[in-house]
Amino acid sequence: MASHKIRYGIIGYGLFAERSIAPAMQASSNSILVAVQKRSLGTAHEKASALSLQFAFASAQELAASPEVDAVFIASANSAHHDEVIAAARGGKHVLVEKPMAMNSSEAERMVAECERNHVKLMVGQVLRFSPLVKKMREIVMSGALGHIVSAEADYFYDARLSRRAWLLSRTVAGGGPIFDVGVHCLDTLRFVLDDNVESVQSMLTPPPTTTATERSANIDLQFSKGTLASIACSFEGPFRHTLLKVVGTEGLAYASDFTAGEQSTTLSIEKRTGATAQESESMSIIIPNLYVEEVTAFSRCILENTPSPIPGIVGIDNQKVLDLAMNGGGRVSQA
Repeated sequence: MASHKIRYGIIGYGLFAERSIAPAMQASSNSILVAVQKRSLGTAHEKASALSLQFAFASAQELAASPEVDAVFIASANSAHHDEVIAAARGGKHVLVEKPMAMNSSEAERMVAECERNHVKLMVGQVLRFSPLVKKMREIVMSGALGHIVSAEADYFYDARLSRRAWLLSRTVAGGGPIFDVGVHCLDTLRFVLDDNVESVQSMLTPPPTTTATERSANIDLQFSKGTLASIACSFEGPFRHTLLKVVGTEGLAYASDFTAGEQSTTLSIEKRTGATAQESESMSIIIPNLYVEEVTAFSRCILENTPSPIPGIVGIDNQKVLDLAMNGGGRVSQA
C-alpha cells in the first residue's frame, strides 16, 4: 500500500455513519475518509461537500469501482449488507461490515466466500471486542481466577422510540428486532469473554415476529460447549439505555454495567471466595476510548500490514447461526 493511510468509502451514509464512523475515520492515525454513498446522489454530494470529500456515489457498485478507494465501511440497513459486501469484494475493496453481518447465516457464508474469492479482507463490526473492559473480563475468565464458569449474562435495553432508523421494526429490512440490533452485541461479547461457542439456543420473543414486523423484546438462553449456561435479555422497550455484563464462576464473579459504552469510565466489580464463607471484593475503574476509532484503526492496520482480520467473517457466521435460531424459538447450532 503506497499510502500510510487506508482510503475509505462509507456505504449507507446515514445518521450513524455521520455521527460515529466519519468522525472515527477522521480521528484514526492510519485511515482517511474519501467517499460516501447514499441512494440520492444529490444528498451524497451534499454530505461529501460538508466533509470536504471529493467523491460521492449513488450506489455501492459505483463506489466499489472507484480506484480512489481502498476499503469500505458498510453502515446501511441490514438487508443491504449481503449485496453490498459482494459488490465491494468484486470491486477489490476490503470490507468492514456493521453488525449484524447479514439477514441469515446463508447470506453470511456467501459474503465470506466472495471476499475470500477476491482476496480482500473482511471484518465484522463487533466493536465491543475493542473495549478494555470486555478484554479485561475475558482476561479474568481465561486466568481461571473465577474458577469454572457456570453462568454468564448480558443484557441490553433501550427505548427504540427515540431511534431515527425508520426500518428498525421491519422484518424485511432489519431481519430481527432487538435480537439483531443489540442482542448480537450481547451474544458476541459472551462468546468473546468466555472464549467458547454456543451449542444450543432457547428463546422467547414478544410480540412474536411476523413476516413484516420484528419482536420488540426477547430473552435468549444459551448453552456453551464448555458447559456454561448464559442468558441474554434485550429490548426496544427499556425506559432508558441499560446494559449489564456478568460472569459467575465456582470461585468468584465479575460484573459491569455500561459494558457497551465508549468514551467514558466504567467500573468493573470482582468478588472472590477466600474461604468457606469469606469473600473479598474489588472494583476497578476502566477508561473506555472511542471504540469506533479503535475498530477502524485496527482494520486499517491489518490491511497495511497484511495480517489476519481482527474480527473475521467466521465470527459473523457463527453469531448469525445463533441469531437465526433465536428468531425461531431455538435449537441446536450446526457446526461448520
